[in-house]
Amino acid sequence: MKRIDIKALPKISLHDHLDGGLRPQTIIELAEAVGHKLPATDAASLGRWFAESANSGSLPRYLQTFDHTTAVMQTREALTRVAKEFVFDLAADGVVYGEVRYAPEQHLKLGLTLDEVVEAVQDGLEQGMEAIDASGGFIRTGQLITAMRHADRALEIAELAVRHRDNGVVGFDIAGAEEGFPPSKHKLAFDYLATELLPTTVHAGEADGVDSIKDAIVNGRALRLGHGVRICEDLLVAGTDGGADSVMLGPVAQWVHDREIPLELCVSSNLQTGASREFGDSFEEHPFDLLYGLGFKVTVNTDNRLMSATTLTREMELMVEAWDYDLEDLRQFQINAAESVFQGVIEREDLIDLINEGFDECLDD
Repeated sequence: MKRIDIKALPKISLHDHLDGGLRPQTIIELAEAVGHKLPATDAASLGRWFAESANSGSLPRYLQTFDHTTAVMQTREALTRVAKEFVFDLAADGVVYGEVRYAPEQHLKLGLTLDEVVEAVQDGLEQGMEAIDASGGFIRTGQLITAMRHADRALEIAELAVRHRDNGVVGFDIAGAEEGFPPSKHKLAFDYLATELLPTTVHAGEADGVDSIKDAIVNGRALRLGHGVRICEDLLVAGTDGGADSVMLGPVAQWVHDREIPLELCVSSNLQTGASREFGDSFEEHPFDLLYGLGFKVTVNTDNRLMSATTLTREMELMVEAWDYDLEDLRQFQINAAESVFQGVIEREDLIDLINEGFDECLDD
């Protein structure tokens, strides 16, 4: 494909954790304010520490890096600053709509209430959006309120999400250690969300397999799958020289495929945590391309930009290098994402128009 400025293309971000996207310098300054000890004291070294620590091949060890980011996100001022900078960094990467997920229950150590956490984050998001608008840019955001699946607060957090649905919250998620903590353990929360008509995306098919994905769909009422990469375990692939000459879909994969349930795929993150280990350890071996070729509704995501030292631009550049995607492939990924945002039909159509306009301009250049 011809050389394209991927950074300039309009993008949609569906799976991006607030506590996984802090700037290293911000962590240093906030840590000093609260007396939290860090493994490095200059921004470059700290950034390298996060990326190297996350490259363990283990999701539990990957998640341990968040001890440092959540530690500095315990005050209203810190949460607002982090959220504002989050918006700036997304906009700099060409993102026009981003859903920002985080777990409010992890930010209560210095006395904030759950509602105050959500309000502080929304203040930062709004300040960021207003500043981008004032500079002639454009970005919109939505909060995805997340419950920690190993805790016992899912219903309380679901009620929090519904309470703030008119203050920036667009949906609900569960995250954390996946194996042993299925969505069915939080069925009351998901039943409540369904009654209140608040959409859910569920982390599933990352550190656990097909049964976890099925549980997310059945009990979690998931409209999207957070990661979902292990849906490949429900595929029977036959071929020579590593190819996929024929593929048979199992019942869960068939359901996800036929109903176009979006997969929030995060390739770099999956390689770090070992989520896609069955297919290999290199970017080229990740099953993103296989799922795309089979017609699954794939989307491109970063998961945690700090830990993976990545951006949406970088993820797409790596995909072009690995699988020789052209502009129309990249357009399709963004349209898939725009169709999957937790917004109304008019807003989704507006985002699709924005994506098409930006990609058409690239074709005209």
